[in-house]
Amino acid sequence: MLALCVITCNDKQAKQETILKGEMTLLVDETLVPIIEEQIEVFESQYDAKITIEAKSEAEVIQTLANDSARVAILARKLTTQEENAIKARKITPKTTKFATDAIALIANKGVKDTIITLQSVLDVLHGKPQPGIKGLVFDNPNSSTAGFMNALAGIETFPAEGVFSFKTNEETIRYVAENDGMIGVVGLNWLSNPAPKMQPIVDKVNILSVKGKTGDYVFPSQNDIAEGKYPLARDLYIVNCQGYAGLGMGFASFIAGEIGQRIILKSGLVPAKTPSRKILIRKEIEKNKNK
Repeated sequence: MLALCVITCNDKQAKQETILKGEMTLLVDETLVPIIEEQIEVFESQYDAKITIEAKSEAEVIQTLANDSARVAILARKLTTQEENAIKARKITPKTTKFATDAIALIANKGVKDTIITLQSVLDVLHGKPQPGIKGLVFDNPNSSTAGFMNALAGIETFPAEGVFSFKTNEETIRYVAENDGMIGVVGLNWLSNPAPKMQPIVDKVNILSVKGKTGDYVFPSQNDIAEGKYPLARDLYIVNCQGYAGLGMGFASFIAGEIGQRIILKSGLVPAKTPSRKILIRKEIEKNKNK
C-alpha cells in the first residue's frame, strides 16, 4: 500500500512538473551551496520554477538519494557503482552531468604571515603526526566531501584523536579560523571566491594558502591553475538526476551545464566544464557600423 502511494505521488508530481516549470527540492553538498544559490537565483528569474535547497553533508546527500526522499543532487564526486546500483534497483538510471571544477582550499588567519603550506604536512597531521606551525586542521563536518577527499588522499578512514577538529558547516569553519591563529581550515573554494554578503567580512580575515604538491611548486587555487591541473586539491562537480521523468531536474541540469550556467561558473572563479562562447566583432564589422 505504501509503495502504491509513493508511485501515485511521484506520478502526480511528474504531471504537474515540466523541465522549466514546477517545484523541486535540490540536495546540495554543503560545501557547494554558494555557487548553487547563484545558479538557482538566475534560473528562477527566467522560468516559472521554484527550487528549494536542502544542504547536507556528502554522506547525508547520498543517503537521502538512496532512501528516495529526494531525487536531484549536487555532488563533488560521481556516484560509486554500489550507490548507482541501489538507485537502479528502483528502475531509475541516474543521469550524471559534470558542470564545473572546484577546489578544496586551505585557509589560515590573516595574523599568520606564512601563506604557503605543503600538502604533505597536512596529510601528516591527518596521520596524527603534529607539524610545526599547525595547531590543528579544521573541517566543516567529518562526513563532508572535503573530509572524504582529504581522508582518501591520506589513506585513512577516520580523523585521528588529536590535531583535527570539525564543526557542521563551512561558515563555522571559516569563522573559527578567522578568530584563531595557527589553525588551518579545509573548505570549499566557492565559499571564498564568491561569498555571500554576510560572509564577506569573515572571509576578509583569512588567507587562502598556496599548496605544494607533487610538482614541487607552491600553487594558489586560481582559476587558471585549477584549469591546467596544477593545483593538487581540485575536484569535479556534478548534478545527479534520479527523477526518472522529464522534470525540473532535467531542466536545471541543462541550464547549469549550458551557456548561462557556465558563464556563472566562470564569473564565480571556478572552472566551467565547457568554456562559454564569446561574441567577437571583427574589424570589418566594426568599421561598417562606424560608417553608418
